[in-house]
Amino acid sequence: MARQDGTAQEPTDRLTVDQLAARAGVTVRTIRFYSTRGLLPPPTIGPRRVGHYGPEHLSRLALIEELQNQGMTLAAIERYLQRLPDDISAHDLAIHRAVVASWMPDTVDETTRGQLEGRVGRELTDDDLERLEAMSVIARTEDPEVFRVDPALVQLGVRLLDVPISQEAILAAREVMLKHTRSAARELSRLFKQEVWDPYREREPEPERRERMKALSAHMQPMVVQALVTTFQRSMKEELRHAFPQESAPRPGAGPAAE
Repeated sequence: MARQDGTAQEPTDRLTVDQLAARAGVTVRTIRFYSTRGLLPPPTIGPRRVGHYGPEHLSRLALIEELQNQGMTLAAIERYLQRLPDDISAHDLAIHRAVVASWMPDTVDETTRGQLEGRVGRELTDDDLERLEAMSVIARTEDPEVFRVDPALVQLGVRLLDVPISQEAILAAREVMLKHTRSAARELSRLFKQEVWDPYREREPEPERRERMKALSAHMQPMVVQALVTTFQRSMKEELRHAFPQESAPRPGAGPAAE
């Protein structure tokens, strides 16, 4: 793949360890350390026994970064990743990262177009930037080469650029997701307050109670995130099965459909 400036850009499914480190913003030593701990799957061994890494490695590194930003220890991150399916795709990892990042305080980074392209690992056309702006992933500044970027959405937004559906459909889906996730967050917060916060108010003085609630909330957040993602995936599978019964029906002689 060639960039507009004429330089070559390595495809994201055939990255060397040095290229992966550059794309992910970590050191090669960090990647090797994560690999020894089982946080990253092994690379594909190509000619001359050179290891090649792909989108799933980039997405997993991004997820690890978000979990660290949440204050999780390396041991807790290991347990979190061990609960994920072995064959989880880069797309599903991006969803996990986006949901995990939603627990973080709202932050906005300022970055140049070149830095943004390096961050997401691909060239971005003017049309790509317009679509990302429409999805509220980026916002333009007075400098046409500098953008405000929502770090919680940037990777997912870039992946949506390759989805073969209209921008209107993506924006409509975003509104549906916002509506229902806010509703779920509101109900979970109400439940947490009634069942956890209020009982502790009667038992502990203010300073100790606040610290205990902060620690409990931090401990629960990754579990709630994984529960939301898993529940959504299963619900989506059922909805698609009902919407497209012919596609999900077993072929003659093929036995029952796989769950």
